[in-house]
Amino acid sequence: MADTRAGTAAQRGEPIRVLLVDDHALMRLSLRTVLETEPDIEVVGEAGDGGEALAKAAELLPDLVLLDVKMPARGGIGGGIEAAAAIKDIAPSARVVMLTMSEDEEDLYEAIKAGASGYLLKDVLPHEIADSIRAVVGGQSLISPPMAAKLLTEFATMVRHGEDRKNPGPPAPRLTDRELEVLKLIATGANNSKIAKTLFISENTVKNHVRNILEKLQLHSRMEAVMYAVREKILDLP
Repeated sequence: MADTRAGTAAQRGEPIRVLLVDDHALMRLSLRTVLETEPDIEVVGEAGDGGEALAKAAELLPDLVLLDVKMPARGGIGGGIEAAAAIKDIAPSARVVMLTMSEDEEDLYEAIKAGASGYLLKDVLPHEIADSIRAVVGGQSLISPPMAAKLLTEFATMVRHGEDRKNPGPPAPRLTDRELEVLKLIATGANNSKIAKTLFISENTVKNHVRNILEKLQLHSRMEAVMYAVREKILDLP
């Protein structure tokens, strides 16, 4: 089922509430400085390790958590990916965006498996951070086309080797032809605007299709849906 937190936040007419998690205080300060210039974004808290991040997420219930991938194991939680999974368990409405220097396919794959809605490189331009937060809270997955291709390559390889089919679930629900078209475009890293232009439909129609896909597959994010579709051979990929 789809996460409805973003719509609720928009209806409140309040700023997007963000929790910053990075073991480097200077990085957190830099992010806070950038985001505090945005009138529609509010930094509601910071954490320096996974354990602290989990406690803050439970207390603050942020709309989005910006979370470093490569953090040392502290506070009973391992690195950023383990923290992401724990945060999604305790605050499922919160979107998680991994912030990292790593373009490693395995890190990307594990982050999406942990429930992350985006994967943002630390060399991103300042204004792109705020735009990315808005996109993810608006329901989009934040993965560039090149990184989406890496993710699919990694995941398809694992499927071929049988590494992700140890506990196969029930048969995949049937998607309509149009939903499959939308899902294939999501798999390339296309955002709603790009999908709408490609299929000659409105962005609202794209959002409706994405919501229907997630509800049918009983998943929470667009990239989870792509991974499910590759595993179940719903998508025909090389």
